[in-house]
Amino acid sequence: MTLAMYRVDSSDSESFLLRLAARGVERLGEAEKVARGVICQVEAEGDSALVRLGKQYDGVDMRAEEIRVPIDRVRQIAATAPAEVRGALKQAASRIQRFHEAQRQALRDFEIEVEGVRMGQRAMPIDRAGVYVPGGKAAYPSTVLMNVIPARIAGVAGIAVATPPGSLERNPAVAAALELMDINEVYCLGGAQAVAALALGTETVRAVDKIVGPGNLFVSAAKRLVAGRVGIDAIAGPTEVLVVADGTARPAWIAADLLAQAEHDEEASSVALVPTAEMAAEVGREVKQQIEVLPRKEIIRASLVRYGAVLVYSSREEATVTLNRIAPEHLALHVREPRTWHASVRHAGSVFLGEHAAEVLGDYGCGPNHVLPTMRSSRFESALGVTSFLRLEQWLEADSDAARRAADMVETLARAEGFEAHARAMSARREVGS
Repeated sequence: MTLAMYRVDSSDSESFLLRLAARGVERLGEAEKVARGVICQVEAEGDSALVRLGKQYDGVDMRAEEIRVPIDRVRQIAATAPAEVRGALKQAASRIQRFHEAQRQALRDFEIEVEGVRMGQRAMPIDRAGVYVPGGKAAYPSTVLMNVIPARIAGVAGIAVATPPGSLERNPAVAAALELMDINEVYCLGGAQAVAALALGTETVRAVDKIVGPGNLFVSAAKRLVAGRVGIDAIAGPTEVLVVADGTARPAWIAADLLAQAEHDEEASSVALVPTAEMAAEVGREVKQQIEVLPRKEIIRASLVRYGAVLVYSSREEATVTLNRIAPEHLALHVREPRTWHASVRHAGSVFLGEHAAEVLGDYGCGPNHVLPTMRSSRFESALGVTSFLRLEQWLEADSDAARRAADMVETLARAEGFEAHARAMSARREVGS
């Protein structure tokens, strides 16, 4: 295969960027039709719908009592995970925990006084969180760590995990991660039916207050449909990376980072921004060479054909405008002065500074979270973190003197908006002493 190459200011580049921005939107709308039907069935029939849908979509025969996975079964499967994998999970968990503990410390409760009225804010954890852990084309033990650790640090009391049937057996590392995180509420559910069960509850599944974690198109569609009944982290689209390089970058490393992202699935996007056509050509040659030895090369080829490209920029300003327009999930800066470039970045889910800061460091637990905004939503969304599991409660306290001092303002504004009862509720407090 040949990786597409465009100049940033060309019509072909513009067409590619427009197609990139629209990626997944149409298919998400189609998936919602299926997800809506699944949600209605689960709401009406509970466990019996989950059993039927599991057979229909996952090809498994199970009884309602098998929906919840016994903790002893999780431990049994976890014991079969290789010792080096279990050790790596512990190392990753330690790094992830330290990052998110610092994140929690950065958010502080406060109290102030304004003209006698005391007011403040406190961060309160949600009661229950539901974590979806994918298990279709691949299973992700790292997702367990990335979702559970910030929830625990936030103080969430109840954490439930849903993962597709067979995912624990296919990859015991997922079970090892669940055991490491001391998760004792695990459901054998995948797809839209898992989201519906977590959001609505059934005879077996306890409803949660917020659902987090990545998933396929139907998981994303279902999350969008239940948003409002429960909280969700974001509408996750296919994964994406943008590698921005200057003349000092190594084409082989750029290619390696593009391929690493493309192997997720056929809808993944891998794009590079480079300063010269010569570098673009070299990146293309490296991609063509490196892809041949990769086990998932067919998935990679499909991904790169659809949503892969090398864009050639003519100035740093042009590169900056383009990267902020793309607003990537992962932004890798293969440049000599990454912090200088970083100062101009406004839209990115997670930024990797310098060519040694490989994006895969973020995937596998060096600290920051890998659940990130996709499909240009980094313009308004943040990475999953401790704040995803907190709600900010505001409070106000006033004595009689403070209330009287504010009365004129409140009554005037209430009547300006046509709310006489509001005004009278305030004026009543003028008429009594402390």
